[in-house]
Amino acid sequence: MTQKILAAHCALDTVAAGQLIEANLDMVLGNDITSPVAINEFEKAGLNSVFSKEKIALVMDHFTPNKDIKAAEQCKQVRDFAHKHGIVHFYDVGEMGVEHALLPEKGLVKAGDCIIGADSHTCTYGALGAFSTGVGSTDMAAGMAAGKAWFKVPGAIQLHLTGKPGANVSGKDLILHIIGKIGVDGALYKSMEFSGEGVASLSMDDRLCISNMAIEAGAKNGIFPVDDKTVAYMKQAGVSDYKVFEADTNADYDEILIIDLCALKPTVAFPHLPGNAKTVEEISEPLNIDQVVIGSCTNGRYEDMAAAAEIMKGKKVAAGVRCIVIPATQKVFLECVKNGLAEIFVEAGAVFSTPTCGPCLGGHMGILAAGERAVATTNRNFVGRMGHTKSEVYLASPYIAAKVALSGFLGKELL
Repeated sequence: MTQKILAAHCALDTVAAGQLIEANLDMVLGNDITSPVAINEFEKAGLNSVFSKEKIALVMDHFTPNKDIKAAEQCKQVRDFAHKHGIVHFYDVGEMGVEHALLPEKGLVKAGDCIIGADSHTCTYGALGAFSTGVGSTDMAAGMAAGKAWFKVPGAIQLHLTGKPGANVSGKDLILHIIGKIGVDGALYKSMEFSGEGVASLSMDDRLCISNMAIEAGAKNGIFPVDDKTVAYMKQAGVSDYKVFEADTNADYDEILIIDLCALKPTVAFPHLPGNAKTVEEISEPLNIDQVVIGSCTNGRYEDMAAAAEIMKGKKVAAGVRCIVIPATQKVFLECVKNGLAEIFVEAGAVFSTPTCGPCLGGHMGILAAGERAVATTNRNFVGRMGHTKSEVYLASPYIAAKVALSGFLGKELL
């Protein structure tokens, strides 16, 4: 799929793994951390116009609402640039959401697109049947000016899914299982291409979560076939002009992995790598937890909020646990309010926050001290990712995270 999309965007009939190409872009994305660097490079190069006012998205999500003076200055720089160049898709406080949840929700990315973003989790949009990948801020600057980017065409790994996941098993469990199986470099510079009848059993929120974490296996991108669920999602977002690319039946894959979704179990990634995966059943001794974070571009969509609320309804967060719930967009926030989820979280003793990346990258809204442990629905658990280098982050689904918030520990006794 990826090779076909790339070929179409550089006006070639075919491309092959390892080939260097220059492709036309449908969207260039930046946030409040990466965009200032790109803007500096843009201006240093003497560039004075963007290739399209509609095909650039600037989302102020990482340190907003601004946590300090530096964050405020970065956002102001991007705000001024967006105003100067008439950028249509500039999203600030009150309008913004976590970028990789916001763009699909607003219909700004779609099947068949070629997308770059100065953020590693730009690979999220593969859930819609698009090629999307993270780049450096210098490449973002060039993309904003020329509407093009160069790539080395990736090879592909096929992940053939069979069966259906059981109760309380989600896309997060699947991607943690996969990364645990192949390692954090198991798909290095490859396209992770999902296929098989099992795809139909995964919701769009599951697929967005899975594609989001393809980078955690070292992949260039993760991509799903376009089916009825994809089309319905895009239609709801106001998208109609998409293009469907399909892999050939005899496509050449570097590796084929067959995964039985029926066999999956709730899974957690232990510190300090997303590939350090264990099923909850395999945790020998319960671990006391200080903080739970439910949200992020990985698991901050409504389906994730609903899964956590179902567990927490009518119950209380355990003494000594800080539970922070962060819906990924304003739309998700409002749906949580309208449908009573916000009330459930607040009455349980959790913090219910405005959309922000916040604690995921150790930014704000929940930094860990030395010796503290957090269970988070985020995508990375590197050393110091959420605060002190002697803190620990355990990655899990919203279902498991909510269970931990109520019990105060992580262990097989949760199940």
